[in-house]
Amino acid sequence: MKAILGITAGVLVAAGAVCGENWANWRGPAGNGSTAKSPAPTEFSEKSGILWKAELPGRGCSTPVTWGERIFVTTPIGKEDGVMAFDWKGEELWRKTLGALTPGRGQRVGSSANSSPITDGKHVFAYFKSGNVAGFTVEGTLLWKVNLHEKYGEDKLWWDQGTSPVLAGGNIVIAVMQTEGNSYLVSLDPKTGDEVWFTKRDIETTAESGDSYATPHVVEINGVETIVSFGADHLTGHDAKSGKELWRSAGFNPDMEKMWRVIASSVVTNDVVVVPFKRGDALGALKLDGIPAKSDKDWLWRKDGIGTDAVSPVALNGKLIIVKDSGKTRGLVTCLDALTGKVVWEANLPKSAKIYYSSPILAGNKFYIAREDGVVITATVSDKGLKDVKENDLGEGVIASLVMVNDKLLIRGEQHLFCIGK
Repeated sequence: MKAILGITAGVLVAAGAVCGENWANWRGPAGNGSTAKSPAPTEFSEKSGILWKAELPGRGCSTPVTWGERIFVTTPIGKEDGVMAFDWKGEELWRKTLGALTPGRGQRVGSSANSSPITDGKHVFAYFKSGNVAGFTVEGTLLWKVNLHEKYGEDKLWWDQGTSPVLAGGNIVIAVMQTEGNSYLVSLDPKTGDEVWFTKRDIETTAESGDSYATPHVVEINGVETIVSFGADHLTGHDAKSGKELWRSAGFNPDMEKMWRVIASSVVTNDVVVVPFKRGDALGALKLDGIPAKSDKDWLWRKDGIGTDAVSPVALNGKLIIVKDSGKTRGLVTCLDALTGKVVWEANLPKSAKIYYSSPILAGNKFYIAREDGVVITATVSDKGLKDVKENDLGEGVIASLVMVNDKLLIRGEQHLFCIGK
């Protein structure tokens, strides 16, 4: 496996994000948690190696996003939904509130601000458990605010909202998938918040299996900008301009098992989408230009016994890395070939009673992942596995995924925003 990472073919991101050093959305410039940029240091602790840490006004689980000189993060501010901006010195630039928050149900891993914001370099957009969605200028001027629950129906997810907005067709698109309430995709005008299109995504499932906390992909398939989303035991593709469902692939839960909610997002690399399902105990791979699939016999491959429940995979040049986040084999890291499903190598992270919620990232040939207790594990990726594995203790819990930009590592902890760098 090569150390140099490339931008995933076919994946669309915010304009300019590929060219500059920006992390404009939850999973970064390639939409898969990887970057070819030089990495930050691999050794640090709460006592050394931290450039700065900025106190946050409330506990949130969302990941920061960046553009140019600004860092944006969603957070509770008092009892309201809030958005904050920082510069790269850790100085607060602005903070805005949007009305009453809805407390997180999951006290350990949930919050009112689980969804990560997204930016196009001129605006920043935020989405909260309360249903509030808002658009700001990057200077902090509120442009609009709408509430999805008031317009389209109550939040019926069993746990806290997890999906993040995406940019598609020039608009903001949010996927809402739930067993007991309305399921849909909605596209909002980035300048006004007005509805551009609304498409139902009601698919019959069993108890909780229709709940999805995953974030969609925006990819080009046969010349069509397509929103690819997984939830309710199906992978679907929608036209980014109209919202029309283009195809639907099945085979993930033919026996209609209960409680197969989805937390980890799928990953796209080299025109293959790999989907974690079965509550972290299986993976399925489909060729993007070869769908729809009626059953798993139409997939590229299926792997049982390898998977991830809450931690999304990271991908690079046709390879993907899966971290087993919980259970007896937690900490098992598996690298697979996306086209064949062949295991390239396996490695183990340091043993711990704690589990993982933060999704890993790759920067060059450096691997980073945070454990729930705030220990950030770093390693070098080789052709045979992981080497030079190190544990770095931040001193506070981490649920949010990590961000690598400008040779710096951003980590959103329970109380602070940390910046690690040379």
